Amino acid sequence: MSGHSKWATTKHQKAVKDAKRSSAFAKLIKNIEVAARTGGGDPAGNPTLYDAIQKAKKNSVPNDNIDRAVKRGSGQETGGADYQTIMYEGYAAHGVAVLVECLTDNRNRAASDVRVAFTRNGGTMADPGSVAYLFSRKGVVEVPAVPTLDEDDVLAAVLDAGAEEVNRVGDSFEVVSEATDLVAVRTALQEAGIEYDSAEAQFVPSMQVPLDEEQARSVLKLIDALDDLDDVQNVYANLDVPEGVLEDA
Repeated sequence: MSGHSKWATTKHQKAVKDAKRSSAFAKLIKNIEVAARTGGGDPAGNPTLYDAIQKAKKNSVPNDNIDRAVKRGSGQETGGADYQTIMYEGYAAHGVAVLVECLTDNRNRAASDVRVAFTRNGGTMADPGSVAYLFSRKGVVEVPAVPTLDEDDVLAAVLDAGAEEVNRVGDSFEVVSEATDLVAVRTALQEAGIEYDSAEAQFVPSMQVPLDEEQARSVLKLIDALDDLDDVQNVYANLDVPEGVLEDA
């Protein structure tokens, strides 16, 4: 897990910037719809749906949009698409490994768009399995770092629930666990009265590629191009980004 916090900081900063994009709402809504289709429309019995709804609310998605997405996904309302999860693998410049997680109703469109984004931004697509081994599926909970809360408080609340580590990431604490312990960790935080911003399974890199500022900007250009695609839900990469590289990006 060494070096993960550096990339986590980058992802957190990017998430704040990306939330301003109009496509951000659509991707959050898609997550809700798929979660409801997979596990049912009751958040109390569907932890994935619960977390998807909480994340959407934290990002100011209107309640009406959330309710309609749940109804479409659970079949209470017509109009839902048949989304499939597809993972693409590739390399950015400087040997940075990239995982691209898509939710799409058109595999051919998704594959074509992802390939074009790689090609136009100095990257290359890779065969399945050639990049994925560099990442592990982990549960990641982001907790806002308020003045009354320190790292030890968070760790004490989640240690018995299966948390592996707590890191300070910008203006948040990041709680990392096995993906199977995500719900237990999130529940432990709730029971301790600790607010959290998001709880979701992510692909966490096991090693990082250190880059200078110019190299980092070239890789982030590819990541931004992938993030901009409607079919792309998440982009994971194992780059180590210099401090301050996002400020004027």
